[in-house]
Amino acid sequence: MLRIHFMQQWFNLSDPAMEEALRDMVLFRDFAGLGIWNEPVPDKTTILRFRRVLEKHKMAPQILQTINDLLRSKGLMLRAGTVVDATLIAAPSSTKNAQGERNPEMKPSKKGGQWYFGMKAHIGVDADSGLVHTVRGTAGSVHDVTEANALLHGEETVAFGDAGYQGVAKRPDAKSGVDWNIAMRPGKRRALDKSQEVSRLIDEVEILKASIRAKVEHPFRVIKRRFGHMKVRYRGLGKNTAQLHTLFALSNLWMVRRQLGGVQA
Repeated sequence: MLRIHFMQQWFNLSDPAMEEALRDMVLFRDFAGLGIWNEPVPDKTTILRFRRVLEKHKMAPQILQTINDLLRSKGLMLRAGTVVDATLIAAPSSTKNAQGERNPEMKPSKKGGQWYFGMKAHIGVDADSGLVHTVRGTAGSVHDVTEANALLHGEETVAFGDAGYQGVAKRPDAKSGVDWNIAMRPGKRRALDKSQEVSRLIDEVEILKASIRAKVEHPFRVIKRRFGHMKVRYRGLGKNTAQLHTLFALSNLWMVRRQLGGVQA
């Protein structure tokens, strides 16, 4: 059932679509260990109940933790630095449903002069490998900086964030011993006089910080482009946040699949 659950995330399948895939595709049945064709396959209700068991017992964060412990034991994840960022996950804004209302736990958010409706996935990734170690799910209206310190695992000495995290070190929940490196606001950076040596050095530092922060975009690309998770599938933050934990756990395995192959060899 766990393998079936993972295949759902990899291929962005609903419960009925997952049942149909198990009936029709030999590779899916083989990966799930279902054997020959005359064996019964789990139906959509069984798949749904298994997911609810995972949600009830908060197993998704443990899946992420277990995978990360494995990767750390193989030397694929360091814990000296963290990069934080957030991305919007769209939710249906239509009111044409039985309740006649939008999902009450999803909220609008403005980005780049355009409004979006949905939730935010906040992540903290390892600054060296780009692997996700912490996941938080909130409504789309929650500002990125309010979740920043909750994305730290507690062992890092340095953290990175974009310009949206200005003032994070001064917040009440700020953790001591962490040196935050936040990007300069775009307007201030454009105003730098590159003819001056000091301004050129500041710009070079910003370029270096940006190269480190870029690693946080890789997990977002994997779950959105590779796994197809462009919109929330369930109603409510709890269920969707649990799915995000599983998705980012699987994205970690995807990102180091070649290194794992080398370790096994």
